[in-house]
Amino acid sequence: FNRNENFLTRMFTLEYSYWFDYLLPGLETLRMPIPLGGTSNHFRTDRLRELQGWDPFNVTEDADLGIRASQHGYTVGVINSTTYEEANCAVKNWIRQRSRWIKGYMQTWLVHNRHPLRSLRKLGLKNWLAYQFFIGGSFFTFLTSPIMWLLFFYWLLTRAHWLQNIFPSWLVYLGLFNLLVGNAIGIYLNLVAVFRRGYYDLAFYALLNPIYWQLHSMAAYMALWQLFTKPFYWEKTIHGLSKFTHAKVQEAAHKAA
Repeated sequence: FNRNENFLTRMFTLEYSYWFDYLLPGLETLRMPIPLGGTSNHFRTDRLRELQGWDPFNVTEDADLGIRASQHGYTVGVINSTTYEEANCAVKNWIRQRSRWIKGYMQTWLVHNRHPLRSLRKLGLKNWLAYQFFIGGSFFTFLTSPIMWLLFFYWLLTRAHWLQNIFPSWLVYLGLFNLLVGNAIGIYLNLVAVFRRGYYDLAFYALLNPIYWQLHSMAAYMALWQLFTKPFYWEKTIHGLSKFTHAKVQEAAHKAA
């Protein structure tokens, strides 16, 4: 509800919009595992008890529960509705919150890969691959992104020939292709996010997605450090920092209408 407060809330809103309006419904359509979000979940109680509820040691316990539901052959659906919440508007607070989420993805990926063949049998090849790329690929991308950017800019400024001696030319060009196309897809996802809810004033900010991703990388390295030093520590997110409230935003929208 505070999407226009600052750069961070605008990017947060774009991210949530494509996540809940496009990516999760897409996973539902393809009948792939859905990592649950932390709000507005509805469960059949008997099924929840059968899954043994939430893992108290996983700091993103809802995502883990979505994977376990898929392993048991259950389908998680997406309801066409809206839950308004406060987009994090402070960088340090955002990094703490996101580091917990990413650490939970790391935990979920590690737990379900203790016995990868067993998971493969339970999930099936399509769902197993989706889980590997969607859960594992997310934090792996965050961790490697700054390294790739640094190598790219270093090569761009120095034309360092020693890099070509380490990496074969086809791999260098493949990396450049992934860098350009990958970021273009990230920008495109953020751009598409504005249409369903009419957030056209946020369209320009889609171009700034590579900057927003570097914040994810900072949170990912914090998550990786905590995974070894304090794996079950729950980074608290401070809420109520926004100068907006949902009631005020709704009131302003009614007046404008």
